[in-house]
Amino acid sequence: MAMGGKTVGVLVEFNYEDLEVWYPLLRFREEGFMTVAIGPEKDKSYTSKHGYPCKSTASIDAVAVADLAALVIPGGWAPDYWRRDPRFVNLVRDMFNAGKPVAAICHGAWMFCSARIIKDKKLTCFHAIKDDVINAGSGVILPV
Repeated sequence: MAMGGKTVGVLVEFNYEDLEVWYPLLRFREEGFMTVAIGPEKDKSYTSKHGYPCKSTASIDAVAVADLAALVIPGGWAPDYWRRDPRFVNLVRDMFNAGKPVAAICHGAWMFCSARIIKDKKLTCFHAIKDDVINAGSGVILPV
């Protein structure tokens, strides 16, 4: 089923978790979506925790909520960089407030904490950030 030009954004930054970037990018493409790898800079190669490169296809400065049908926030250590950058936090918050799907994998839930969008929401996360998620207002942490 072709998705009629809908675009899914996947965040990318140094120290991302390999499969948490590449699996969503490839699977969404297979399902007919256009994808964009959104980094701090366009056309920059970011290496994963294990040294695998991913070249960004868009800069965070060039992406608007209207451009995206959905957003994926991978884990690894990259979310710790994004959560300190208001451009990324704002994109996550604005996507959520627009009612668009925003998915977080593993440490990606840190972005939900920083965007302050998880009060009374149920979600999963990597066990090391469970306290952050609870302290940000999530009522229930579902087991992974």
